[in-house]
Amino acid sequence: MKKENENLTDQKLRKALETNSEEARSTIYDEDKFERLVQRLEKKLKLIPHIGEYISDIACMVSLVRSYIKKEYTDIPIGTIISIVSTLIYIVSPIDLIPDPIPGIGYIDDIILFGWVLKSIHSDVEEYKKWRVDNGKQIIQEFNI
Repeated sequence: MKKENENLTDQKLRKALETNSEEARSTIYDEDKFERLVQRLEKKLKLIPHIGEYISDIACMVSLVRSYIKKEYTDIPIGTIISIVSTLIYIVSPIDLIPDPIPGIGYIDDIILFGWVLKSIHSDVEEYKKWRVDNGKQIIQEFNI
């Protein structure tokens, strides 16, 4: 497992994210396409062990993109939105840095990429959470898995 983690450099993670950036851009501007992505994500998350600690973060990121798509919350860099959607696309994609069917380690890259992106956009996510509270909107804590 350690060897697999060492192979997931920042450069490889960035490339994996960039691979999905065009699809992410088109998804951002198509609410139905985004909702289909969320449905696929919910199915995939049921398969990933130890994802529980990230569920509220994933739900918050999905909520943030929904708010952006609905033009309720647009005070956020488009790069953050693209990063979030690219990450969600990567997670549901069968093509990974570490193939999902490999027992025990197949989902490590999904978790590492998600954590890496969350760390890089943390301040934007926190601003969104503050906006939700300031506007009387419920903070998303759970996901339908």
